[in-house]
Formats: sequence, C-alpha cells, structure tokens
Amino acid sequence: MARVPWVDKDECSGCNLCVANLPDVFRLDDDGLAECFNPEGASEEEIQESAIDECPTECIHWQE
Repeated sequence: MARVPWVDKDECSGCNLCVANLPDVFRLDDDGLAECFNPEGASEEEIQESAIDECPTECIHWQE
C-alpha cells in the first residue's frame, strides 16, 4: 500500500506552498489550511521533495 501524506492542521499556516508545488495533491480547505485531497496525484518522491521537505511549518507527514 502506498503511503498517504497527512497535514497537521494545528501546525499549518496556510502558506499555500504545497498547493503551489503540487496542486494535483493538495488544496486549501474552507479554513484556508492545507489538505491532501488526492494522494495519488504525484509520486511519493515528489510529495516528499516538493511538499514535506519544503513545508516551512513541517506540518505535512506520512500517515502511519
């Protein structure tokens, strides 16, 4: 089973970087916070490098 990214909304600042980098995976919810709506929209490597590693608040994690 593929890993799924998860956003800790208590830590998310709504900076939009993950959405800008991977719009097929992330979007902002009604509160302006990031959410993963399509975990299959990019490879695990792309999600790691373009979202998890780039997130300034380190709020995106792999779901355990």
